[in-house]
Amino acid sequence: MQPIYLAAQESSLLGFLPMIAIVAVMYFFFIRPQMRRQKEENKFRNALEKGMKVVTTSGIHGKILEVDDTNVLLECENCRLRFVRAAISKELTASTYPSK
Repeated sequence: MQPIYLAAQESSLLGFLPMIAIVAVMYFFFIRPQMRRQKEENKFRNALEKGMKVVTTSGIHGKILEVDDTNVLLECENCRLRFVRAAISKELTASTYPSK
């Protein structure tokens, strides 16, 4: 009777193995890279300073005139616009104004 019980227990553990593998793959291919990108975005936004040329998430190009804890004042063509720091995009800025 004991060998049948052990076989049933092993088969139930093997049934969970594909689910565990799927969760591990999702973590390493989706969640972890997204967390890394998020960390880089936050580091970029914290490093914003006066005089930098940036692009917002809505596609507005401008030069930073003023930076405070939560807002950024941009000069665009003939106007000044105030944005929240989160509206500045690292990816758009890097592709438009590559670092030298």
